[in-house]
Amino acid sequence: MALDSHLSSLKLSAFRNYASLSVAFAAKHVVLTGPNGAGKTNLLEAVSFLSPGRGLRRAQLADVAMAGSNAGFAVNVTLERDGDATIIGTGTAPGDALQRKVRINSTTAKSADELLELCRVIWLTPSMDGLFTGPAADRRRFLDRMVLAIDPAHGRRAADYEKAMRQRNRLLEDFRDSQSDGWIDAAEAQLAALGSAMIAARQELAGLLTGIIAQGNGEDRPFPTASLAIEGALERDAREGMPAGDIEDALLRIFRDQRMRDRTAGRTLAGPHRAEFAIRHRQKDMPAALCSTGEQKALLIGLVLAHARLTRTVSGLAPIMLLDEIAAHLDPLRRAALFEQVDAAGGQAFMTGTDRSLFDALEDRAQRFRVETGGLRDDSEISDA
Repeated sequence: MALDSHLSSLKLSAFRNYASLSVAFAAKHVVLTGPNGAGKTNLLEAVSFLSPGRGLRRAQLADVAMAGSNAGFAVNVTLERDGDATIIGTGTAPGDALQRKVRINSTTAKSADELLELCRVIWLTPSMDGLFTGPAADRRRFLDRMVLAIDPAHGRRAADYEKAMRQRNRLLEDFRDSQSDGWIDAAEAQLAALGSAMIAARQELAGLLTGIIAQGNGEDRPFPTASLAIEGALERDAREGMPAGDIEDALLRIFRDQRMRDRTAGRTLAGPHRAEFAIRHRQKDMPAALCSTGEQKALLIGLVLAHARLTRTVSGLAPIMLLDEIAAHLDPLRRAALFEQVDAAGGQAFMTGTDRSLFDALEDRAQRFRVETGGLRDDSEISDA
């Protein structure tokens, strides 16, 4: 097994339950085992900060620093790719828990978006098990993170859309005179342009991912496959080929026509922020929300693995995969198939579990560690006995 890229070192300072940690990694996958509460997910969360945003827990930065520490937190890694090593550091400074800084080879980055030029990070956690039955907002967030992995501009686009929408909502609330009309017109024009671009980017992701999923539709597939659709009036129009300019014009008309309704509601009631990411079990032709818990888990794993392959294909960057409690509740055949597909994605995977035997099928493809409160031990010589 040869990895396209991997982390060769990880250093933490005042991160969650790790006062200080320094560990070296081989060019292999990493398996972290240990009891619940030892800090396995904390380590995955640290690696997830190699992407823009708030990490896999979506935590407030002030909550990430070790309890009782006033020094902020720090995550430092060495990323090895194509024979080159890149030093990446991120964290918060003492007294400034609201802003995360990023440094790349000792140079301060303008924003965390620069991380997307170096690596892509994909994760699957137990908290995502309710994705198909939970709020539509969770599915939209999941969709937008998938888009971000193949379109680095999408994160800024989505953030700007939210900002423009808040501005429009405030203007509607304060609506008083004809001068305000001009301000609302400007806000809606920006909102429509950003909304049209978001719809197009999401549709592109859905189409590309559907193609990747279709490639793996052989009879020996280990996981059920997903049918994907982004539902909404304009989303359907976009899927049927309506040009982006026409989508933008239609959004602008909707915003203008619904001003009074939105003012009464106190929020913008139409737009891509209200779309539904609809996922179905392809083999059963059934909404994912109606599948069994086990089927939903397998469907989600298959979707994340397909996205990992797509990310490598489109971006040229094999993703770092963070797979928390990934092997739990899978039978031996599916576990072996999972590890084969993780290998095929080409990037380093960090996998956690309470039982080290769940990862036996990885054999020498993984470096194993025992996670103990605040530290790691090489697991190669440790017996479960």
